[in-house]
Amino acid sequence: MRVAVLTREYPPEVYGGAGVHVTQLVEQLAKLVDVDVQCFGGPRDEPGVRAYRPWPAIPAQRADEAALQAMSVDLLFASGCRGADLAHSHTWYANLGGHLAKLLHGIPHVMTAHSLEPLRPWKAEQLGGGYALSLFNERTALEGADGIIAVSGGMRDDILATYPSVDPGRVVVIHNGIDTDAWRPAPDDEALARFGIDPARPVVAFVGRITRQKGVDHALAAAESVDAGAQMVFCAGAPDTPAIGAEMRRQAASLAARRGGVVWIEEMLSRSDLLAILTAASVFICPSVYEPFGLTNLEAMACETAVVGSAVGGIPEIVVEDVTGHLVPLVADATAFAAAVAGRVNALLADPDRAATMGRAGRLRAIEHFGWPAIAARTVGLYERLLST
Repeated sequence: MRVAVLTREYPPEVYGGAGVHVTQLVEQLAKLVDVDVQCFGGPRDEPGVRAYRPWPAIPAQRADEAALQAMSVDLLFASGCRGADLAHSHTWYANLGGHLAKLLHGIPHVMTAHSLEPLRPWKAEQLGGGYALSLFNERTALEGADGIIAVSGGMRDDILATYPSVDPGRVVVIHNGIDTDAWRPAPDDEALARFGIDPARPVVAFVGRITRQKGVDHALAAAESVDAGAQMVFCAGAPDTPAIGAEMRRQAASLAARRGGVVWIEEMLSRSDLLAILTAASVFICPSVYEPFGLTNLEAMACETAVVGSAVGGIPEIVVEDVTGHLVPLVADATAFAAAVAGRVNALLADPDRAATMGRAGRLRAIEHFGWPAIAARTVGLYERLLST
């Protein structure tokens, strides 16, 4: 079986959870089937990986033209799928390519739904009119796909509610996975010192892109009420727009002036640096407003860190309340939500033994329920069912 995996992100150009997912899935799929990766960006040296750049005739000066550029790569993806038995696309950037490959070559198209564009209206802030094109790409692919992988049960519910014409029988739940050999406790005081983090003081960590979706504004608001003895470490990068990046930096600087102990890291961290921060953290916070899965929670759990996350999307399928951390209901009152997050964090900071117990339970859950080999096997099982019909 030859599978064409279509993705915007692939190493070394990975900036979000979907890119991490594809990278690790491909590594495991390659043990079971022949895999041909097609991605955006510059040339890759890895065998079996082809990368494409957008058509240069499409201007790149405007945000809304980014969607047109993505669609130009989708045409190249579709052409590049010749000879594949099945196409598997990830995110709206590549979904149209998978749909066109299905039509052009008569092969099944599987798409993994990492998020849904209609549930991310703030993306219009980033893409302008291109947001309407992203909606078109996703809807066209979802309604025509032979198989749809939802990364959580919550995501499956969202798909069926948002796209009622989709046959529920085509939507299966296969969770994201994690390599718990790579993501593990890894103390490194030297790495902490490079970022100005004091290893002798408690750490509360946030990791996420600077976007409304990830709730970085809620994390900053909650930090106001977190015990001042704890350091607040924000690993925040890849802002949706320059404006939201500047807005969050101003809020972080204002917070630091009032409470101190604020570390703002706006760069793509190496895994080793991120492991050091997650290992040092007493508590990891994830106050997302929309999170189909929530891979950062799983990464923190694999590093034996207790999690306080919003009870949205797939997070309740990862974090077990009062076992591996706490779930905070998302409410419309932002002040009340931030206070609730801070309250849960402070309770764990006040009881480090309890936080440590939750951290150990979190790593055990990551190992037992989210290992990549089993997830890749379930994915190949879906491929086989589609090819046999």
